[in-house]
Amino acid sequence: MSAAKLFLVAGLLASASYASPIQARTPYAVKDSHFVPSKWKQVAPAPSTHNIDLRIAIKQSHFIDLERHLYEVSDPDHSRYGQHLSELEVKKLVQPAGDSLALVHEWLADNGIATSDLSYSAARDWIKVSLPVHRIESLLDTKYSVYRHEDGSETVRTPEWSLPVHLHEHIDTIQPTNSFFRSTPKAVSLEVNKVGGTYSKDVTYHQDPNVTSICTPRGVTPLCMRTLYETIDYIPQSAGKNKMALANYLGETNNRSDAYLFLDKFRPEAKQAAYTFQFDVINNGSTSQEVVQTRIDIEGDLDVETMLGVGWPTPLIAYAVGGSPPFIPSNGTTTDTNEPYLDWLQHVLAQSDDTLPQVVSTSYDDEEQTVPPSYAKRVCEDLAQLGARGVSVFYASGDSGVGSSGSCITNNGSGAKRFTPEFPSTCPYITSVGATMDFNPEVVAYHSSGFASGGGFSDLFPRPAYQDKAVKAYLKTLGDRDAAYFNASGRAYPDISAQGSYFATVWNGTETLVSGTSASTPLFAAVVALVNDALIAGGKPTLGFLNPWLYKKGYRAFTDITSGSAVGCAEIGDGKGFPAVEGWDPVSGFGTPKFRDIIHLLGVHGNWNHTGGFS
Repeated sequence: MSAAKLFLVAGLLASASYASPIQARTPYAVKDSHFVPSKWKQVAPAPSTHNIDLRIAIKQSHFIDLERHLYEVSDPDHSRYGQHLSELEVKKLVQPAGDSLALVHEWLADNGIATSDLSYSAARDWIKVSLPVHRIESLLDTKYSVYRHEDGSETVRTPEWSLPVHLHEHIDTIQPTNSFFRSTPKAVSLEVNKVGGTYSKDVTYHQDPNVTSICTPRGVTPLCMRTLYETIDYIPQSAGKNKMALANYLGETNNRSDAYLFLDKFRPEAKQAAYTFQFDVINNGSTSQEVVQTRIDIEGDLDVETMLGVGWPTPLIAYAVGGSPPFIPSNGTTTDTNEPYLDWLQHVLAQSDDTLPQVVSTSYDDEEQTVPPSYAKRVCEDLAQLGARGVSVFYASGDSGVGSSGSCITNNGSGAKRFTPEFPSTCPYITSVGATMDFNPEVVAYHSSGFASGGGFSDLFPRPAYQDKAVKAYLKTLGDRDAAYFNASGRAYPDISAQGSYFATVWNGTETLVSGTSASTPLFAAVVALVNDALIAGGKPTLGFLNPWLYKKGYRAFTDITSGSAVGCAEIGDGKGFPAVEGWDPVSGFGTPKFRDIIHLLGVHGNWNHTGGFS
């Protein structure tokens, strides 16, 4: 279909199928088009009766105001710092204008879709309707096809879609259409090694912690993590007012038995939490405690064991999100619920203020270029709502450095070489987490088997003001190196890092070693959960969106990582990507956390066991 396709008004007036006065005045025109990613190939027409849960994003009325509020309450030098918005306040800022909803409803009604067939997000800024492919093709003047990924999985998509011209300013995006974002779990790329039962049980406290004697590169345990990042002697006080959360997708869940075995060995005082953490089921997500296929639940087990191993007794919520993209299409009535990420986001945004977690860890991402800009922008804006409400949202920066070697090309059909940044890490309203390894000193995580901590610069989102000073300093150090292969003015990531190499993990009753930024992300989230515990106990608001604080003041409470690089894209330059340097860099961010320094910088001392804490 041509991107310039436009129905003539005269033709519409002459056609009985366009009897609506609005449709007669406004012809269809292409609203959005996006190149099919190189890893996907068109293989067949989409089955006409294949059902899709279509999601329509109505333009939010006052996002500019929401963004202003977000930055004001997140800026440590602003008078409103820490005054997070309520659910109702955010909802009022993002709910669509009345005329936008009315026009969309009229358009849907003209196409035989009744209001009773629709469901809405809490702010009514997203509409969902289930329709067969042939009706969506008529609604959006497009043609769906089956696309196959190079890994053999399939999905139903279209590279472009259209709307009546008068609706273009009222609708941001409609999906699933031209987005090939799969929100892939890092578990598929984690390095997993089975080990024997060689670890001794962790002890509860260490008066004189010695990282060298406690930490080993071939089996990082909660005792090591807590000692290294200085939470070992901290005594939480605010568990009843504080929550942390993780998100599971693609059939992943968290096995309670595995978590119990892990905690019994490595954090025995926390072992009962394996059976008391909360599942929050979304769209029939899995909470199965049976391992049904190889490697399923490695990601889920890693997340829950890491967060409880470090963040206990902070209550943990595990979001179990249904929908399993990519979806194998077939004729029939099976519904393609293949936007589980949106299901999670809308569910969490609908939570009341007292049930919303203060910290969320997510280890799922995909190449930014698989996402149409309109869709990425809207998802990012929705994530901003969580930050405005005081939620710290953490995403893994990826496990392929600046990009997977052999796949570092643009998605525009030119075949030009390009670093491939990861989304949602490129969203400026979240905190991206890289990975380190070793201990004295910590260095950027890299394994010759293919794991390299991810980092880079967005091709979609401009660099936010809070990053200007740090990123400009790095670019000056970098000079012209690889300048043709990345967008120097884009949002840079990661923001910080944490250990992410050879984590001791119990999966399917067996101890394994797991590596990846999906290990570092729940670890850092758990540390922040304890920071929030100290803040709450000290009568202060929780951190919320921490990037403005981090780049302005917080970086002083982090250990700078100066060795290593974002290895990847072997076909570009020397394949070493961005190097770590003194200060911020796009491979380790500002480095790894020092818990005591963080809470001291935030004006609280915390509650410490024996001689821990400050004199």
